[in-house]
Amino acid sequence: MEIKVSQCVDTEVLVINMFEGEKTSQELANTYVLEKDGFEGKFGQTYLLHTLGQIAAAKILVIGCGKRDEFNADKMRTIVSKAVRKLHQIRAKKAVFDFDLNEDYGKSAALGAMIADYAYDKFKSEKAHHLDEIAFTKFSQEQLDEGRIFGEAMKFTRDLANTPAQIATPSKLAEIAQNIEGVETKVFEKEEIEKMGMGAFLAVGQGSVNPPKFIHMKYSNGNPKKRIAIIGKGICFDSGGLDIKPASSMLTMKDDMSGAACVLGVMQALSKLNPEIEVHGIIAACENIPSGSSYKPGDILTAKNGKTIEVDNTDAEGRLTLADALCYACELGVDEVIDIATLTGACMVALGTIATGVMGNDEDMIKRVMETAEHSGEKCWQLPMFKEYFNSLKSDIADMKNTGSRYGGASAAGVFLQEFVKDVKWVHIDIAGTAYLEKPQNEFISGATGVGVRTLLNYLK
Repeated sequence: MEIKVSQCVDTEVLVINMFEGEKTSQELANTYVLEKDGFEGKFGQTYLLHTLGQIAAAKILVIGCGKRDEFNADKMRTIVSKAVRKLHQIRAKKAVFDFDLNEDYGKSAALGAMIADYAYDKFKSEKAHHLDEIAFTKFSQEQLDEGRIFGEAMKFTRDLANTPAQIATPSKLAEIAQNIEGVETKVFEKEEIEKMGMGAFLAVGQGSVNPPKFIHMKYSNGNPKKRIAIIGKGICFDSGGLDIKPASSMLTMKDDMSGAACVLGVMQALSKLNPEIEVHGIIAACENIPSGSSYKPGDILTAKNGKTIEVDNTDAEGRLTLADALCYACELGVDEVIDIATLTGACMVALGTIATGVMGNDEDMIKRVMETAEHSGEKCWQLPMFKEYFNSLKSDIADMKNTGSRYGGASAAGVFLQEFVKDVKWVHIDIAGTAYLEKPQNEFISGATGVGVRTLLNYLK
């Protein structure tokens, strides 16, 4: 879909906005919308008008924006998404958005259009309807282009997280990482991973016929102002291991690499945005599959930093792979580390599919990440990391267990991860509830959401 600036309204559909208590910019629309049908312009309302040749556009689509003094960039993204969905319904291919606004919301508008125009139909005979072109009369091309880059990164991430596990293997993630432009990539094979002492990560993947891959990507622009490592959980399929999941819980476990997909989406966008920063993208990719070679409950694993872990449950595998990835990241001399992971069902129970859980060891960094998330239109909530949560992780025969009490499970996972963070500011983002939707929500259809891409890109930029 092409997204551009154009002053020409000779188009298939002209999309205009209307605030509550105000008129639109088109008198023809005002005649019908206000005088005949009493359209109020409440947020998200739509009204479709056939112009019958009275203006250059064949149809006018009016989208309600609510009260003008309550309008913002977040609402801009939402109403453009709603408008694009309506354009899909009428099978339109081209549209011009002529909005009466005083601010340049081009980035949000382009992003909203791309979110709404998304469909994962690779394996369907009948493809989804898509727009060929949309134009905006009031926004700058610079803002539209940045929104398009963000939207492309989200599409990249959503496509990958929606891809069946038979295709999106650890080797496939490594191949994708190696083909990202503007990024240096090193892929460590099993033997090299063993030499680095990543016993926790290796244990998780040892039951699968698909070998693990440890992926390290690096982006740098000249003399970077800051060095940040972003880690994405890369469990390409999670059966639960020998502590196997129920069938219904396993059905969508192709999405357990949504954190890795997010990191790959972010890394492929960096060279286009060109921020003055050094970014290390890290993924410990493997599959958690039961077999005769699987790791077992009761096993003792030794992580890269020498700490030992008693396996209490093989389905608490993500934190084991992240443990070694965190150790590796902390050795890179970075200023900050952020990990993003579909980590705990407990976080999903606590926050549902609406908000992402955030924890960390530095309150200022947590605040900055959360403020960026809010600015990006991604809701999040800080969860506590009181030291008492570690009590349930204590082991009689090792330094810790990999699971504890079912109460406060998201926070217990956070304090577990903290054991592998050394001398660096760190934030943990738990996207278990927000990475994948069983049914449509807000501007998203069901399936992968690409959550975290907007927040991380804005934070890095």
